[in-house]
Amino acid sequence: MNALRILITDDVHEHLISGFESMGYEVDYEPTITLAEVHQRIEPYYGIVINTKIKAYRELLIKAKNLKVIARLGSGLDIIDLDAAAEFGIKVISTPEGNAQSVAEHALGMLLSLLNNFLSADKNLREFRWQREKHRGTELMGKQVGLIGYGHTGKAFARLLEPFSIILHIYDPYVQRTEINSRIVVHDDLESLVKEVDILSLHVQLTPETKCMVDKDLLGKMKRGAILINTSRGKVVDTEALVIALESCQLGGACLDVFENEQPDTFSDEEIALYSGLYRRSNVVLTPHVAGWTRESKFKIADTILTKWKSII
Repeated sequence: MNALRILITDDVHEHLISGFESMGYEVDYEPTITLAEVHQRIEPYYGIVINTKIKAYRELLIKAKNLKVIARLGSGLDIIDLDAAAEFGIKVISTPEGNAQSVAEHALGMLLSLLNNFLSADKNLREFRWQREKHRGTELMGKQVGLIGYGHTGKAFARLLEPFSIILHIYDPYVQRTEINSRIVVHDDLESLVKEVDILSLHVQLTPETKCMVDKDLLGKMKRGAILINTSRGKVVDTEALVIALESCQLGGACLDVFENEQPDTFSDEEIALYSGLYRRSNVVLTPHVAGWTRESKFKIADTILTKWKSII
């Protein structure tokens, strides 16, 4: 009898490949495969491991006649048609716990970099300029920090913030209050939270509810000079409204690892102008969607997939 086949469509830790093989699967490791190629080849596979470039939408799942499991490298389930998967009896695995610590550490690093002007100071010194007063920083200690979303990454970020004696505010309608430390300020609506905080950090999935959640209206209600951190999904934030808020000093700064369009080679003329306005600002720290990409998270994500796979098969 032939072994059941699994298609891995992105770069993964060797632990995942060897783990599947030890379970008796035949693994096709194709980290450079395209979405079009997956559409052509999906039919015989029992399982597939995907990342953001592979969209497991209905049109793909219709072709996946033998597919029983989809494993997502990371947390965002917006790349999977969950209704279609349920309809076709396909189980879905995600791994938010695998990279939560990496995302939290990245968010903290970006925030400390912004508060202490690391990027500008580094650039000035490399240009043989010694400007101390220009780079006077701001302490994180004692600040009011708001989290939208209190799942794996939100909790991980909150733990890292504890030594700074910040005042933590959260908004997450899907978390039971009994799960939340009594020292945390819990809000029943976004507006009451954003009015209070000096720093707002996003830790949410992309859903119809959260798409463009941070828009002109919400940004206008934030405390003037507040900082926005987004390590969740780019489309949660209206980029045009964000740039306007930065230019008007309604926002004091932003730390962004994710963006509405993460393929610069596809930018329209309007997007080139929009992102140029964002990129030239000195009060933003930008990284290319790598918050969850550490050596440790690469292994932890692989191990989480194997553990969850065994539990559902």
